[in-house]
Amino acid sequence: MAKPSSEGDSSTASRTGSRSTMRESSLKGCGFSSFTGFRAEKEDVLRLAMPLYLRLAMLDCIKKKDVDAGDQHFQTSGSEDDPCCENPVVVFINPKSGGRNGSVLQDRLQHMISQEQVFDLHNVKPDEFVRYGLGCLEKWAEKDNCAKETRKNIRVVVAGGDGTVGWVLGCLGVLHEKDQFPVPPVAIIPLGTGNDLARSFGWGGSFPFARRSAIKRALQRATNGRICHLDSWHVVVQMPGGEVVDPPHSLKTTEVCDVDQNLKIEGRVPDKVNCYEGVFYNYFSIGMDAQVAYGFHHLRNEKPYLAQGPISNKIIYSGYSCSQGWFLAPCMSDPSLRGLNNILSIHIKRKNSSKWEPIEIPRSVRAIVALNLHSYGSGRNPWGNLKPDYLKKRGFVEAHVDDGILEIFGLKQGWHASFVMVELISAKHIAQASSIRLELSGGDWRDAFLQMDGEPWKQPMSKEYSTIVEIKKVPFPSVMVNGE
Repeated sequence: MAKPSSEGDSSTASRTGSRSTMRESSLKGCGFSSFTGFRAEKEDVLRLAMPLYLRLAMLDCIKKKDVDAGDQHFQTSGSEDDPCCENPVVVFINPKSGGRNGSVLQDRLQHMISQEQVFDLHNVKPDEFVRYGLGCLEKWAEKDNCAKETRKNIRVVVAGGDGTVGWVLGCLGVLHEKDQFPVPPVAIIPLGTGNDLARSFGWGGSFPFARRSAIKRALQRATNGRICHLDSWHVVVQMPGGEVVDPPHSLKTTEVCDVDQNLKIEGRVPDKVNCYEGVFYNYFSIGMDAQVAYGFHHLRNEKPYLAQGPISNKIIYSGYSCSQGWFLAPCMSDPSLRGLNNILSIHIKRKNSSKWEPIEIPRSVRAIVALNLHSYGSGRNPWGNLKPDYLKKRGFVEAHVDDGILEIFGLKQGWHASFVMVELISAKHIAQASSIRLELSGGDWRDAFLQMDGEPWKQPMSKEYSTIVEIKKVPFPSVMVNGE
């Protein structure tokens, strides 16, 4: 809408009536009447759909990457006549996640809420929404009551896998750093293969597309669910300069290597280093599990027709783990199939301690995982539900998603990992830590494989110099919506 001119009360009324008509038109035919049993269809949709002028203003700001680009949609008077939505939401959809059902879900959600509130991640990045979309609301919050209430109450729904959810959480974390509160809480529609974040917060391991009421139910839970917190973990990778790494989108280059200088590096460090940093929410791992994930992701990208859904993905994933030699590791002479203790050393800080201490790596371990949630590998709990006596004996505490510590465990050959994943046995418990330092030295290894929240990458190894990975807790929690 164009910014109003001073033409008198009749002109203002005309503009208000016109905008109301446009908004009412956008609410028709949404198929939302059964969202509750007691409200009319228009009232149901108004709970989620922002006023049209507000939606258009935010969208213009995002598209033009300018918080001033939406000014023409605001009016200096009469905005009080526009009903604000009760529970505003925006939805981010990754159409490539899981069974690639995102595009179908996007059409349904745009029909039920509004086109301007449902974003394809290929077209609108979450950092653009945070900077320009929320920036637009914050700019007008003092002048426009609806902008103020929307910014205060807005929630974000992420339709995708764990990697997509982590991407959005990382972008929203910038609001903490800039003291821009409240930070919108995040709900999840699980479209990925593992969906461990979704499982941990009551959203389930898959989305029931066959149920007609599933989308309405998910939106209802997203708007009414209780708020809870999740620890976030900052990762820094320092590697010899000149090496090339193709990191996932969750790992970005940085000029400053923020590693703890109080802990001496055991190997050599070159004069020039490359540094990357990122954040994870579920797990960080190194070894054979990351190598299998890396191969699976490349296979899926090269042959997308194979990715028809979570079940087919898991079948392919299982087959790929067999082809990588994990099950035959003890019989293989390839150095990359031997125990991680050949290339890796670990130091940790325990909770409420500032002292680094070394941790022994069992010779048989071929994958090490630092786990934040109770769910790993599509809902498994490899750490296990440990009894109080065992916790006391090992000096462990009961694990929670917001306790400020990571559970570190190891997986041996493929047979051991298989028994762990079907929960016949627990993984090899190594430690609990509030900070972790990994030092990798190449030797006969050309590459190591690492992953964060299901996003793997191949890490080149140097025979002469060490690669450092340091993990420490982000000082503020991520804000989640519980779907139970």
